[in-house]
Amino acid sequence: MNKQFHTVKGILVNRELTDIKFACDLNRCKGACCTLESEYGAPLRKEEIPLMQEALPEVLPYLPEEHRKAIEQNGFFEVKDNEYLTRSLNERACLFVFYDEFKIARCAIEKAFFDGKVSFRKPVSCHLFPIRISDFGGDILRYERFKDCQPALENGIKENVTIAEFCKDSLVRNYGEKWYNELEKKANE
Repeated sequence: MNKQFHTVKGILVNRELTDIKFACDLNRCKGACCTLESEYGAPLRKEEIPLMQEALPEVLPYLPEEHRKAIEQNGFFEVKDNEYLTRSLNERACLFVFYDEFKIARCAIEKAFFDGKVSFRKPVSCHLFPIRISDFGGDILRYERFKDCQPALENGIKENVTIAEFCKDSLVRNYGEKWYNELEKKANE
């Protein structure tokens, strides 16, 4: 058995997810994961696109004018290297970013979800962050290191929360409660 991974119902989970302490500290990072400098936006599943399209009329009012115009002109997603991705503004902020009163980057889709206006929370890849899914004939879950997440590592130690615990809602959303419980069990062995 590979000691670097847990195997949970056929899914490989890097042990870093159950060992490394992590809990976002938005007051310090300011939502940096939504404003990564990159030519690539957040990964999307093809089946998420119509859900996002359906939510768009309720989401647009939350967005800055520049983001709304970019979506109206070019749409909210693109395909690069056969991957569906959100578009970003100036290869920086996701088009679904708005800034709250504390200048923290937030997801307008998620805001509309919590305001009860849409049923789609946000793309799974965003909800899972800092967990990334690689597909090598099956899902492999890994921790994506990002220097702007240093406050989350410090906060995770303070709060005594692992990456998997921090991402419980998104892991349950993606794999189910029974799967998550099995992951917890394996992490405690």
